[in-house]
Amino acid sequence: MVSELLFDLQERKHNAHILVNGKLVALKVIRLQEEEGTPFTAIREASLLKGLKHTNIVLLHDIIHTKETLMLVFEYVHTDLCQYMDKHPGGLHPDNIRLFLFQLLRGLSYIHQRYILHRDLKPQNLLISDTGELKLADFGLARAKSVPSHTYSNEVVTLWYRPPDVLLGSTDYSTCLDMWGVGCIFVEMIQGVAAFPGMKDIQDQLERIFLVLGTPSEETWPGVHSLPHFKPDRFTVYSPKKLRQAWNKFLQCFPKNRLSAQAALHHEYFSHLPPRLWELPDMSSIFSVPTVKLQPESGDSIQVCSKSNSHGKAMSNSKH
Repeated sequence: MVSELLFDLQERKHNAHILVNGKLVALKVIRLQEEEGTPFTAIREASLLKGLKHTNIVLLHDIIHTKETLMLVFEYVHTDLCQYMDKHPGGLHPDNIRLFLFQLLRGLSYIHQRYILHRDLKPQNLLISDTGELKLADFGLARAKSVPSHTYSNEVVTLWYRPPDVLLGSTDYSTCLDMWGVGCIFVEMIQGVAAFPGMKDIQDQLERIFLVLGTPSEETWPGVHSLPHFKPDRFTVYSPKKLRQAWNKFLQCFPKNRLSAQAALHHEYFSHLPPRLWELPDMSSIFSVPTVKLQPESGDSIQVCSKSNSHGKAMSNSKH
């Protein structure tokens, strides 16, 4: 058993990788402060992940609780989508984007059907294996959404991937919160730069969104005027730009207009994929279908660029 491993926990201050039974595993080590006890986010992440068994969700092997540390033992996945995009700047191969997006939606559909919201979708939290398998990771902000709904914190999701309803102070949200993040990640895979890379604050982030999608009104977004941070005189009035249809399904200011993960899996964008992909069991990879494989990226020979270069490009460089 993983929990029978004997090694010195005292010196481990960061995440680490070790071999267990010949397999590499990733350790997420959380130092415990005696007066504070176990961090709530760690307990939440561990309890949620223990019940999730899906090939597109990182596998939690074991939990080891000692006096000084809480250690989560995960399957090891060698990179994430952020690093993958940094390595292949300028946008990914269209076929690979399709496969990554399909797997992201597969994983999200699985957790959403179990009333779990991820709440922190971003490229850094999507792990990519050697074969191209995408896995949802970092469930520290995830929540099981109870019925009936109660309010949640609006301090969720990294700013660039945070939807306008949450930016405007809404705390009554559902799975559509995650679907906005899907749209942002989709655009970033295509164009190679973040869709809405806010540089200042929430106001700046909203301005970047409204510049592309149009400034909302009660007609386009029923109830927007009642949101805590919506002050019509604070925003320039922009008309919406025309977006590619596939992006448009996720990047909707009005939350209820966003396509669900389950519905998105059946969008015509995926119509060229083998039909068997929709019949796979939860724990079967899409790459178990013989004709499904990643294509070589055009930037394979290019050196990895820094994250600040790849993510910090101005909005004027984006190809909306």
